[in-house]
Amino acid sequence: MVLTKNDQAKYPFLLDAAEEVKRLDLRIESLENPELKPIIDRAQDRIEEALRNNPPEVSYRPHEEGTEIPSFPVAVMLAAASANSYIKRRYALAEAIRAYGLLRAEDGEKIMEIAGLFKWRIRPLRQKVGDRYYDFALFFGDFLRNAGSFREKEWKLVNKPMLEGEVCLTHGEASRLLQEEIRRHIESKLDMDVRSMLSDSMLERIENLKREFARQIGRVGFEGFPERVVDVAYPPCVTHLYDAAKAGLHLSHVGRFTLTSFLLHIGMKPAQVVDLFRSSADFNERMTRYQVEHIAGDRGSRTKYKPPTCETLKTHGLCPGPDQLCRRIRHPLSYYSRKTRMLKREVPAS
Repeated sequence: MVLTKNDQAKYPFLLDAAEEVKRLDLRIESLENPELKPIIDRAQDRIEEALRNNPPEVSYRPHEEGTEIPSFPVAVMLAAASANSYIKRRYALAEAIRAYGLLRAEDGEKIMEIAGLFKWRIRPLRQKVGDRYYDFALFFGDFLRNAGSFREKEWKLVNKPMLEGEVCLTHGEASRLLQEEIRRHIESKLDMDVRSMLSDSMLERIENLKREFARQIGRVGFEGFPERVVDVAYPPCVTHLYDAAKAGLHLSHVGRFTLTSFLLHIGMKPAQVVDLFRSSADFNERMTRYQVEHIAGDRGSRTKYKPPTCETLKTHGLCPGPDQLCRRIRHPLSYYSRKTRMLKREVPAS
């Protein structure tokens, strides 16, 4: 099956769309051409939509193939030139979420065609397995590559029906896995250094965009802890989770719960914990605030939850390796309590 011009506009990250850009001779040095202004404007719109929408999503504009296709690689250049990790992750996720919405409306053949471009080993299934109908069978390695970062328990391989090394998927599940593949594919393109190749006017567009969303982007950089929180007393597991959260990296459900409950218990305010997660590309303030306040005991059952034990964290692969103090305790909060006492003894009397 050949992907149509409309397909290329829907999914401009595909190889056929890249070939179309080559055909248009859309080079970096040609971006100052006034005739290309609609393409440049649309590229900037794509990034602005990613930053403005919550959850992040780039709009689809049907019947505008002339700008939709070439505006994607220009948007990639602009996002890369921003040199801002939040903008890059947010933009890649927004394009992937847009693709997911479009893929859900496609037929099975189109799903397999697009999956094939990512070298997926997938085939049509269309049969009932257990008490549910499935549309595709996907090689488990391709499944794990994309579902490994999902937090929901239904995405664990042990919870998926399998047929001789293939994972059974519904149409919606295949689309969701493709969203993750697309996100990673786009993100991989955003590390290129193109600032030196762009004109002053293009760089000014980028800086204007960063200024417009400065408050949102700036709030990502969490400035530190309240004075009574002793960050150097964190156990290795919490230090690892905290650094990952600050960097905007994905945390598992258990990891997020552990970090949140630990910080709340040692005195950090819920609003400060919410701020810590702002660098995540899929950050949703309303949902994050609700979850943090629930763990803090301010919502729901009014129970303030404690972090899991060291044994539980080891089971979930969240122990990066114990230090000497870890070997004498069984809970992250016990580590923090003992470490803060040790640090106080080390401070000379005035």
